[in-house]
Amino acid sequence: KSGKPFRLAVGSFVEEYTNKIRVVELDDTKGQFTMKAEIDHPYPATKIMWMPDAENKYPDLFCTTGDYMRVWKVAEDGNSAKMECLLNNNKSSEFCAPLTAFDWNEADPTILGTSSIDTTCTIWDLNVGAPKASAEVKTQLIAHDMEVYDMAFASEHVFASVGADGSVRMFDLRNLEHSTILFEDTKNTPLLRVAWNRQDRNYLSTIKMDDSSVYILDI
Repeated sequence: KSGKPFRLAVGSFVEEYTNKIRVVELDDTKGQFTMKAEIDHPYPATKIMWMPDAENKYPDLFCTTGDYMRVWKVAEDGNSAKMECLLNNNKSSEFCAPLTAFDWNEADPTILGTSSIDTTCTIWDLNVGAPKASAEVKTQLIAHDMEVYDMAFASEHVFASVGADGSVRMFDLRNLEHSTILFEDTKNTPLLRVAWNRQDRNYLSTIKMDDSSVYILDI
C-alpha cells in the first residue's frame, strides 16, 4: 500500500482456540521489525493477505481465513486493528466448514475468493464503504470432488483451484457452467497450493502433498 511503511501481518500456529495475529512494521532507522498491533484470532489463520491497493484508494484492510473469513481494519495511526466483518459462506447450518485459503483479486480488489473443505469455492463482493466494510456472496460453486485446498485469481474473471482430488481446475466467472481441468495427478495425490506467474499468465505452479517438488504447468 503506497504511503505506508513496509509491514507484515503474521499469524500464530498453536493447537488451541486462541491464536494471535500481529502487524509488524520495518523500522528503517533500527533495521528491525517492531510490533504495531496484536489481535486475538480464533484458531490458527490458514492465510493472511493485505488488500491490494497500490493507488491508496481503499481503507487499510487485511483478511484472514480459518473457521470463517474475517476482514480487519488497521487504525489510522497503525497501532491497532479491529474486525470489520465476519463472512459466513454457509448460512444454512450453524456449523462452519473450515476455509483452507483465499485470494484477493488484484484487478478488482472488491472481489475475494475462498476455498473450503466442503468442496466449494465462494466468490465474495466486498463493500468497503462507510461506516464498516461488509460483503455478500457473489457466487458459490462446487469446485472439486473433494476438499479444495487453494484458489488463486489470474485476472478479474479467471481463477484456478486445487484440491484433495489431485486436480488443477480453471474457472471463468463469466461462465461457471463449465470448468477446465488443467492437470490431474495420476495417483490422485492431493494438491495443496496453486500460484499464477504474474509476468505470464500462461504459466501456473502447484505443489503436491508429501512431495518436495514444484510443478510448473504451461496452459
